[in-house]
Amino acid sequence: MDESIDGKKNNTYLTIIGLLSVLVPVLVAVLLFKPKGSFLFDLNVSFLPHFNGVLNSATAICLVLGYYFIKTQKRNLHKTMMLTAFVLSTMFLVSYVIYHANAESTKYMGEGFIRKVYYFLLISHILLSIVVVYFVLKSVYFGLTKQYAKHRKISRWTFPIWLYVAVSGVIVYLMISPYYVN
Repeated sequence: MDESIDGKKNNTYLTIIGLLSVLVPVLVAVLLFKPKGSFLFDLNVSFLPHFNGVLNSATAICLVLGYYFIKTQKRNLHKTMMLTAFVLSTMFLVSYVIYHANAESTKYMGEGFIRKVYYFLLISHILLSIVVVYFVLKSVYFGLTKQYAKHRKISRWTFPIWLYVAVSGVIVYLMISPYYVN
């Protein structure tokens, strides 16, 4: 067995990951549906959608590079890229919550077929972003604790879902960005 930590400690961390995987999406939903207005301070958050687009783009790039590095046996570069993607995704989540806690949602004004494409991407992005929290946390945990067999097994699911969430987030941003009011 490739576990480098004892079973009890492992179970504790996996329980925490499970709880975070539920609590993070619930907290995001609560903050999104609370009355809009000043969340922490009187913030100008109009730049955050653009910043979030950059964060999602950078996350996608790091994920692809991390995948390339593991396929070419460059484990340290793989680890660096995946941890960078994790940090960028965490920054995105914080920024996203701050923005939506302080600003009204922007309405998509596209019409026809492109409207259906937008909503398909948006809905699939939202649903998979809820699911990916669990997968990312477990993948990072197994990687950091050198449980490589478990890391590889879950990362087969994590990578495509996480990459889809990052890329679809950028596409959704690009599609709605003409409708942002500054």
